[in-house]
Amino acid sequence: MQERFDGDVKTIVSNNSNFVKGKPGEPVLISWKDAETLFHEFGHALHNLSSSVNYPSLAGSRVARDYVEFPSQLLEHWLSTPEILNRYALHYRTGKPIPPELVAKIRKADTFNQGFDTVEYLSSALIDMQLHLAGTQAIDPDRFERETLAALGMPSEIVMRHRTPQFTHVFAGDGYSAGYYSYLWSDTLTADAWEAFTEAGGPWDRAVAQRLRDNVFSVGNTIDPADGYRAFRGRDAGIAALMRKRGFPVPSAGAAAPAGKSR
Repeated sequence: MQERFDGDVKTIVSNNSNFVKGKPGEPVLISWKDAETLFHEFGHALHNLSSSVNYPSLAGSRVARDYVEFPSQLLEHWLSTPEILNRYALHYRTGKPIPPELVAKIRKADTFNQGFDTVEYLSSALIDMQLHLAGTQAIDPDRFERETLAALGMPSEIVMRHRTPQFTHVFAGDGYSAGYYSYLWSDTLTADAWEAFTEAGGPWDRAVAQRLRDNVFSVGNTIDPADGYRAFRGRDAGIAALMRKRGFPVPSAGAAAPAGKSR
């Protein structure tokens, strides 16, 4: 990791992708999901390459769990920009870029089934949190799950993404315990941060990018993430952008929550 405490140590980052190898004499062709993953992992790379702190324990992506995934999920948005697609998403035989109509279909598909996906995720995240808030009390996992879901008003038509007996994430160590919700909070930050670009000059706006680099990517864990996000965005992150991203009705203005908290 980058540091200046024991000399000026630069970051070394390697992104390695396991793409399916093409047949002999044919190029390697990757799916949209592969390309999305490539951009996601490059977000982690940029987070670490941009680090400018003194202590390695506070550098780059050594931050709260939601702030680890925030830069990586944010970078995924650049995949579908015309500048990227028209230059790189070319047909391997004709050399023509991916048709805009197909891109529109891909974007529309992003909102398909989001109600189901969000509820099944949230149910597991909230069960995870409640388990860790239970303290030392004895727990019957089956009863605890049923009663907690009932209290949450869980729709009978949807089940948890991860039922309690198979939810290894719950007790996978302090990096994950009670933190499953943080991936959704990362997506909340991501959607809100992306709108900072779209509200300004677009995906390539230099001023917004500089604020992102100065207040999020470069500072590691040297400042409170909530303060860093406010310095970048000018306010706390709200849920409206995430709702728009997922195709939900947008709530009234002012529905915001503290940024950058993983616990």
